[in-house]
Amino acid sequence: MNLYLRYFDRETLVHSVDDAIDFLSSIDEIGMNPVLESDIRDYVASDVYYPKRYKIRPRVYFIIIKTEAATMQDFKDKKALRSGNNDGTSIKDRAASPAVMKLNEERPGWYEGAIDFKRVLMVPGTGKFQYRDTHFVAQVKAVSGLDCYNRIVDHLRQRVDERSQFPSAKGKNFRFHFLGLAKES
Repeated sequence: MNLYLRYFDRETLVHSVDDAIDFLSSIDEIGMNPVLESDIRDYVASDVYYPKRYKIRPRVYFIIIKTEAATMQDFKDKKALRSGNNDGTSIKDRAASPAVMKLNEERPGWYEGAIDFKRVLMVPGTGKFQYRDTHFVAQVKAVSGLDCYNRIVDHLRQRVDERSQFPSAKGKNFRFHFLGLAKES
């Protein structure tokens, strides 16, 4: 896995995260610090394959793109940007399928689901409404992670303002884990 980095007209293709950090450290405007370095290392180590954009100041960013391209010319020619690997699956398939498969995996029993959503609440005194970030956790009997999500959202839709906004089950604002099998009655 190689990394393509660009900041305005300065760009490079590197073969390791240390080379990427060295390149970014050489640019004074970026202001490399331990927090930024840690975030870059986490991004490179993750299974995420979409480009990452880092904000330097308003409307000024640098980007990092994971690629299989061996040279800058290959990258520019869009060779190996979404190439397959040895087992015939593409990078896109490898990135998307574990989360979706886990969400749809049928395993009847008890689940604990946690959802972070935008709840509409009235502000006392003004009578106006505002969105408020709300965290909700529930234990539900379901057959899959997606079923757990659907049951939680159905429950909340009956109890909160209809203008409240719920995240996608595939996003980072919904998490679940299997608690155990349900007893047969």
